Amino acid sequence: MSLSDDLLSGLSALGVVLDSAQQKKLLNYIALIVKWNKVYNLTAVREPEAMIGHHLLDSLAVLPHLTGVQRLIDVGSGAGLPGIPLAIARPDMQIALLDSNHKKTTFMRQACLELGLTNAEVVCERVENWQPQDKYDTVISRAYSELKEFVRLSAHLVAKGGKLYAMKGLYPTEEITQLKAGAKVEAVMPLTVPGLEAQRHLVIIGVEE
Repeated sequence: MSLSDDLLSGLSALGVVLDSAQQKKLLNYIALIVKWNKVYNLTAVREPEAMIGHHLLDSLAVLPHLTGVQRLIDVGSGAGLPGIPLAIARPDMQIALLDSNHKKTTFMRQACLELGLTNAEVVCERVENWQPQDKYDTVISRAYSELKEFVRLSAHLVAKGGKLYAMKGLYPTEEITQLKAGAKVEAVMPLTVPGLEAQRHLVIIGVEE
């Protein structure tokens, strides 16, 4: 199958409906990663075919859990994952892509420019130092850090009533037990990512004011 067929099949399995323009942007994004990866080492995944599942579908698997979210920040975004695929899929959502690595934020800015993502902004800053004027409904991270560290560094970014979303592999039993008072795990959702055999979970955490 072609990359576009792989993507369409995966989106169908996820129950995610995107128009042809959005699908094309996702594939163009993969092409940009492949191009920049040769110099910037953005991701250990090298093959475009593998990036469909490992990057695009893995990122988009959280979409059903983002209903009603207007403002989201992707902490430790790296090459723009999951923030850029989410920005493509949800043009109604304002998304910040935060990373302290200058090479990676340079790539993300170029990607947003070339993909025409007017709903995404790139921030080159350490998460603990970022003090936005307006806080976020959802603070998300993908393989960024252990849960307690994610909460410690990112809780100040969460708007009243907002949540922290941590994308994890195996069910993080030990990490959950290490969370301190003030952080409450509200749900741990298993995610099924087409084409990936590995386990995936989304941990949703509420934080006290």
